[in-house]
Amino acid sequence: MAKNLKAQPPGSRRKIFIVEDHPVFREGLVQIISGEKDLSVCGEAGDAEHAFQAIARLKPDLVLVDITLPGKSGLELIKELRSRNRKVRILVVSMHDEALYVDRVLRAGGDGYIMKQVDPEEIVHAIRDVLGGHIYVSEEVLASTAKVSLKRISEPETRPLDQLTDLELNILELLGRGKNSQEIARQLHFDVRKIIAHCAQMRRQLRLKSDNALVRFAAFWVEDGVS
Repeated sequence: MAKNLKAQPPGSRRKIFIVEDHPVFREGLVQIISGEKDLSVCGEAGDAEHAFQAIARLKPDLVLVDITLPGKSGLELIKELRSRNRKVRILVVSMHDEALYVDRVLRAGGDGYIMKQVDPEEIVHAIRDVLGGHIYVSEEVLASTAKVSLKRISEPETRPLDQLTDLELNILELLGRGKNSQEIARQLHFDVRKIIAHCAQMRRQLRLKSDNALVRFAAFWVEDGVS
């Protein structure tokens, strides 16, 4: 469900909309942003469906988005928002591996990526940077991305995880968090047969021999790089 917050005087603050399914972290973001004289939170939502409707109505200057959301993923929400509104700025705040996701976020239409683990001051800095028309990523990832891009020119072979689609990465994370195919299908609103087909495709891409191997790989990946 989306929640609208008390409006600020026109033109006094830049409006921020928060899309985050963890209420505690979402409330933390509200407090961080509301403490800034030039920023305000105009609304919030815990899933992409309610967020899309509220954003169309409230017209924020910037949307903060998590990648993992109930139903549609944050990446899907970014694509929908960008297809309807070229001007809104979009910043991802996530626990996911930045090095793996930042390129996907930028291709989807996002304007920046920041990890949840950073200091609150850095989140505010990233918001202002993106509002100023800049692309925000960490210096470490910026350097890493440059190195990877140079390597790909001479070595087209990429990491197996890079070959997975956005949906498959979402499924992989849910597998790693202990969800079975039926639970994933319900959460993502897909037929279970589609989830099973994607799992089979992931096994081939990751060169794994069985469903159990895929689940173990997903669990290690979540523990090591996502959460």
